[in-house]
Amino acid sequence: MIFDHQLKTDRRQDLIDITALVEKDLEEASIGEGLCVIFVTHTTAALTINENADPDVPRDMFVKLTQLVPENDNYRHLEGNSDAHILSTLIGCSLTIPVEHGKLLLGTWQGIFFVELDGPRQRRFKVKLQAD
Repeated sequence: MIFDHQLKTDRRQDLIDITALVEKDLEEASIGEGLCVIFVTHTTAALTINENADPDVPRDMFVKLTQLVPENDNYRHLEGNSDAHILSTLIGCSLTIPVEHGKLLLGTWQGIFFVELDGPRQRRFKVKLQAD
């Protein structure tokens, strides 16, 4: 079963917690055991799993990511968003999470995040739930 989601992002770079949306999909699909695959359909966005308890974590992540891949660094891509393309590749465009007893096997502090790297924009991501 595939679920299609849309997001409107508000900032150029942002982490948006999508855990509750994915859990709602899992509940609707009524899958007890299997896999959850999440895929972002953009080349300047990504997905990650990280701590969802401390709001300083996203800030710290973007500070370090910006140091690693600066927004302006004599890139040749004319759109002016080469940093977003590079970061999307480094972070990744998909996640696979095991499902057991109808629940995502996430750790205590883990959440699923849509990573906006070139917003604000209208974005999409897909969730595929596959039973064993």
